[in-house]
Amino acid sequence: MPAGVGVIGAGPGAAALHLPTLARLSDRFAVVHISDAGSGRAEDLAAHFGATASTGTDELLADPRVEVVAICSPPDAHASQILAAVAAGKRAILCEKPLALSHDDAARIIDACRDAGVALVVGTNHLFDPAWGRAQHHIAAAGAPVRAISITVALPPNGRYHDAVTEMPATAGQARGVPDWSSPAVAAAVLRQLTLGLAIHDLPLVRDLAQRLDRVVFARPVSPIGYVVGFIAGDVAVRLTAVMTPGGADALWRIGIATSRDLVDIEFPPAFVHDGSAAVHVRTPDGRRASFPLSADDGYVAEWRALSSILEGEEVVEYDEILADAGFAIELADAVAAAVHARVTA
Repeated sequence: MPAGVGVIGAGPGAAALHLPTLARLSDRFAVVHISDAGSGRAEDLAAHFGATASTGTDELLADPRVEVVAICSPPDAHASQILAAVAAGKRAILCEKPLALSHDDAARIIDACRDAGVALVVGTNHLFDPAWGRAQHHIAAAGAPVRAISITVALPPNGRYHDAVTEMPATAGQARGVPDWSSPAVAAAVLRQLTLGLAIHDLPLVRDLAQRLDRVVFARPVSPIGYVVGFIAGDVAVRLTAVMTPGGADALWRIGIATSRDLVDIEFPPAFVHDGSAAVHVRTPDGRRASFPLSADDGYVAEWRALSSILEGEEVVEYDEILADAGFAIELADAVAAAVHARVTA
């Protein structure tokens, strides 16, 4: 019998990502409850699934049909909602990234889930994308040391893709202005938020290849909203570049991994488009180019399949890895904020 899922949050992440994914996995999961923070969107979304709608989290967590909680709320609510789900006796939690915004909260979450035996998956969809497994296997099999990692992200407004894949009515939202990059406090806070909200997609992949963070070499904001960050992780130089451009070109999300032998390119499809796995290409020193076959599953399907495998006893929860990934991201975010603050005040 499918496990009952309660979804906390009714924004684009739930509407265009997780709910369509759960519909594809109806043999394993059934959406039974959706809650929002007062927007009223939960009622519209729940109607598509014959599910209950509510406001806040209390009613959803008290619902005995809810065995699995999907946390799709803003990042600052993740820690408290995970702990509340554990306290409510839920079997499993899939939490959108980031797991937490501080080392203390991340540790509390892992301790609580481990002690209660709660299955926990963090929705780092790029990490679960089948393409990443293929790329990682190629790099390991080749045995050539990784020298550099470059991650380039260019994003148009989310609505360009979100509106195309959801039947939800458009809602009016306040336009966000360009941050005051001349303010050290604002610049540092925004780049910390962007590290834990955008760069977080790929930081577990970086940590798979270079597990320690040594130092941030540079960190600068990019107008209107974005960043360029360079850091050293062991023997690997890492560069993160991202810009969000209203009215800009189609989304680009690309990872380049240079080893001492070849170059591995990974290109992910737009976040709100369920179009299978990322594409992986390998370029060798003699100019040859090989491509890996695509998978029908994307990272969203794969992460929910992983949670299902844990519930079925086929896989175990990697609590220590989850905590290490969270710690790496938080450490980098703090270092980026410090570097930006120091540069702006210099």
